[in-house]
Amino acid sequence: MSAPATSPSAPLRPLLAIETSCDDTACAILAHDGTILAEGVLSQTDHAILGGVVPEIAARAHLDALPTLVAEVLKKASLTLADIDTFAGTTGPGLIGGLIVGSSYAKGLAMALHRPFVAVNHIEAHILTPRLPSLGADLHFPYLTMLVSGGHCQCVSVEETGRYVRLGGTIDDAAGEAFDKVAKMLGLGWPGGPALEKLATEGRDDAYPLPRPLKGREGCDFSFSGLKTAVSRLIDTQDPTGSRDALPRQFAADVAASFQRAVADVMADRAEHALALSPNATALVVAGGVAANKTLRQALEQVAANHGIPFFAPPLRLCTDNAVMVAWAALERLHAGETPNEIDTAARPRWPLSERTPATPEHVS
Repeated sequence: MSAPATSPSAPLRPLLAIETSCDDTACAILAHDGTILAEGVLSQTDHAILGGVVPEIAARAHLDALPTLVAEVLKKASLTLADIDTFAGTTGPGLIGGLIVGSSYAKGLAMALHRPFVAVNHIEAHILTPRLPSLGADLHFPYLTMLVSGGHCQCVSVEETGRYVRLGGTIDDAAGEAFDKVAKMLGLGWPGGPALEKLATEGRDDAYPLPRPLKGREGCDFSFSGLKTAVSRLIDTQDPTGSRDALPRQFAADVAASFQRAVADVMADRAEHALALSPNATALVVAGGVAANKTLRQALEQVAANHGIPFFAPPLRLCTDNAVMVAWAALERLHAGETPNEIDTAARPRWPLSERTPATPEHVS
């Protein structure tokens, strides 16, 4: 049963969004003009000792955290649920358990208050984040986005809200996944990306001539599997027993720096190819969790400078999963003239950008 949508002529009040696609539980409230009224993120720590996200544990943690988190965010904004005009939730892609918990919670609030619900694509949210007015980017369509995260690595030409052209993507592991796996090889903690970046500051990025998979090849696809294998073989030369605690600190730092430079070089090369396919791009954008990496940002910023276009990257707190981006993606659709009320849509672990809304349950294979 669908909740009745708010009348288009009614004054638009704040929008509340929930994000639970992986292991971060997030809630945010934005005014209709994009002003951030309040936000909150609870990061789960139980997965660290397990070396990665356990979907069932993550889903249960979301369920426990959401009531308190939503109440806290409302309090920060000096609002009540009755003040919210529209609810939104990440409905895919991601870990299905978490998606069901978060989107169902937002749908329940929408139904109880007779408000519309917007089903948000997690990838679309990352892509549109740099257009958030409070960031001051003044970013106009069309622009090119390099999406780099733990689960996704794509080159996307952003033509307008809801119209995206995928120019290339990963054919094996995403960049973030490669960072985590190499960090594990080096005996670092989880999540591995930040730990590896920190260690790399102590090393030389030209210490080891690691491969740059697909660099110079036509197209905009990515491959990091061969790079990971090369790192593994390199580490084995120093640590044949597999006891990562035995790795010399300087060796580990040099490997981390060399690996990080290899990834940045590949991303820069792919961006060059993508811009050749998008001659009308007004800017180069990097988004997603790995966009927090400074070496990667610098490499892409140089590519943008070479093409005489601006480079944009969200602040670090908006690179990783958050609900501000989910709320803004929903508002972008409202600003584009849509009046979505997608309370019947199903959570979905895979949701291509080419599909405007997730499939209903009977269409999910």
